Amino acid sequence: MIIIPARMASNRFPNKIMANINGFPMVIATAKRVESLDKVVIATDTQEVLDIAKDYGFEAVMTSDIHKSGTDRINEAASKLNIDDDEIIVNVQADEPFIEIDVVKSVIERVKKGDCFMASCYKLIDKEFANDPNHVKVITDIDQNAIYFSRSKIPYDREEHMEYFGHLGIYGFTKKSLQEFCSLGTAPLENIEKLEQLRAIYHGKKIAMVEVKSESFGIDTVEDLKKALKYFSI
Repeated sequence: MIIIPARMASNRFPNKIMANINGFPMVIATAKRVESLDKVVIATDTQEVLDIAKDYGFEAVMTSDIHKSGTDRINEAASKLNIDDDEIIVNVQADEPFIEIDVVKSVIERVKKGDCFMASCYKLIDKEFANDPNHVKVITDIDQNAIYFSRSKIPYDREEHMEYFGHLGIYGFTKKSLQEFCSLGTAPLENIEKLEQLRAIYHGKKIAMVEVKSESFGIDTVEDLKKALKYFSI
């Protein structure tokens, strides 16, 4: 199951999930993008999104408006749905309307291996993206498990010829591991970086990473939206 957390409030780009993406609200464009892979459910905190989801034929679940992360929101939605503990749940961010199907599929396949707490993905990025704190970077160990995520460039490259890897905000869990993630205490690093995935690393949980090829990027600002609409209209 794919669950899309859809929170209306956004400090950097208010109501961004309702922005027009080729004739659809952003959250609907994202849902339509991945609907061929599995059942899609939208987890929201506002009646407006609930109504729009239903207008476009997508199931939606009303969740609390006090969640601090999208993962906490999808966990509430999953608890309200008839989902087995071993069912795979994929968190696709509502601001990824151009995400490629193969990227999401690769995360699903990684979770199916059953040897990780959760899974996500990353891609090679250029220096412009590496320097942008809105685009999260990741480093991994020899087994492709995440060591750290940051809004800063990591690692520090003294000789300035490092390749950087950008994290894509796609997360795969089983329902059981999703519930466990949300039961963990908030991590200091999570609060500092404002990156919820650091909670898992802080508590010693393995995040398996898959390297993918993708042109997509999350839309965090109005400038990102303009860039995406221009780029993907080609």
